[in-house]
Amino acid sequence: MNAVIYARYSSDNQREESIEGQIRECKEFAQKKDITIIANYIDRAFSARTADRPEFQRMIRDSEKGLFDTVLVWKLDRFSRDRYDSAHYKRILKKNGVRLISAKENISEGPEGIILESMLEGMAEYYSAELSQKIKRGQKENAMKCKNNGSKPPYGYYVNNEGYLVINENQAPVVKDIFNRYDRGETITEIVNALNVAGFRCSTGKKFTVGRISFLLKNRKYIGEYKYGDIVIPGGIPAIIDKAQFDRVRHKMLTYHKAPGKFSATVDYLLSTKLYCGTCGCMMNGECGRGRNSITYHYYKCSGAKRHKGCHRKALKKDWIETKAVEITVNRVLTDSNIESIAETIVEMQGTEDPVITSLKKQLSECETGINNIVNAIQSGIVTESTKDRLESLEEEKKSIRQSINKALLERPIYTKDQIVAWISRFKYGDINDKNYQREVIDTFLNSIYVYDDKLVLTYNYKDGVTELPFDVVKNGFVSTKESHCLPIKTPP
Repeated sequence: MNAVIYARYSSDNQREESIEGQIRECKEFAQKKDITIIANYIDRAFSARTADRPEFQRMIRDSEKGLFDTVLVWKLDRFSRDRYDSAHYKRILKKNGVRLISAKENISEGPEGIILESMLEGMAEYYSAELSQKIKRGQKENAMKCKNNGSKPPYGYYVNNEGYLVINENQAPVVKDIFNRYDRGETITEIVNALNVAGFRCSTGKKFTVGRISFLLKNRKYIGEYKYGDIVIPGGIPAIIDKAQFDRVRHKMLTYHKAPGKFSATVDYLLSTKLYCGTCGCMMNGECGRGRNSITYHYYKCSGAKRHKGCHRKALKKDWIETKAVEITVNRVLTDSNIESIAETIVEMQGTEDPVITSLKKQLSECETGINNIVNAIQSGIVTESTKDRLESLEEEKKSIRQSINKALLERPIYTKDQIVAWISRFKYGDINDKNYQREVIDTFLNSIYVYDDKLVLTYNYKDGVTELPFDVVKNGFVSTKESHCLPIKTPP
């Protein structure tokens, strides 16, 4: 039999050793039963009370491929702790010719086995529901007493032996200093740099970051407020910062958020490595400069012109060229006919065999030829120790190659035309000025842009995908698909 192992641990029992133990015992069971393991499916920190587990669902889908006939689990509660889910997915596996086997629970295939399996599944579901109920009740009781419920204490506190948050006398002065600095007008970046240069580190031993300090300045635990779920208890834990200072800091952070000014993030040049000068062929790199009015401008400049190599290409405004690149791509490439054509091509490509699988099949064929030659020699009376050893070696090699083929087939996803069309079509609808949307379109479809004195030439990530536009057409705003200056986008190969 060919089998796959499904292993899992719950979010309330996050131990990698649990996975290793499950797989080890499943492999020992498989070896005793002469079962070949071809793949492992592992869900970490997922409860079996829900079937919404990525590896579990992938295993169910892969069962349709006919590459394995057994799913091996350590115990049935690894598969599911919900009787209805268990019955539903076991029915799917059975329909696909796959059965579920527990390595630790000796369940026969007769009527008594059905009863035993039902009892085990019912007990697993009962245990899971009871455990969840006990955990929630215990956590609520802890919260009412202002005890820590297992979360990592914030910087400046530690959890004592009784489970309460108490002030860490070594870290609390650093927390006060952070609030005082920000209250005096220092930026978060300046605070981070000062702390790291002074050698201070987070509770994890890592350097402070802007994100960590920003979160620290918003944490109401520092004014003594205990919160767990819907339970909020002012004064539930010892305070490090007084409420008046905390409110001032919070007000400043909200003000800077609305008008960030110099606190804004580093600019992301979306066309880096994709924008080229058509005159000299050099890459156009992102740069910035400050004008007479102290406003910072961002643009792309030809590296050849910058290094005075005889090119006189003028710089392009960053936002303008990025927006135009996306606008042209959406209106020229993401048409219904192009999307259909691309999807059909991808489906055809999926139908062609992976070169790795082709190579493995060739090896399998050669191995089988060798086995047949030895068998013919034996039938002719040529029997030696070396003949026998060679035959056993080829049989093992044949088994190994078949396992490799099955693994390769399992790891290769197959998508339908509708799925591909749906995925590409989502790029048609987005805010043309949204930087995240621009990044997705540029990274997915655009290969390069060449800038000439009188035109732009855009190439896309498939053969013959080229668009050529005169500058006057681009500057007019919306790019009409009727312009005769554009080269037609041909059907991909």
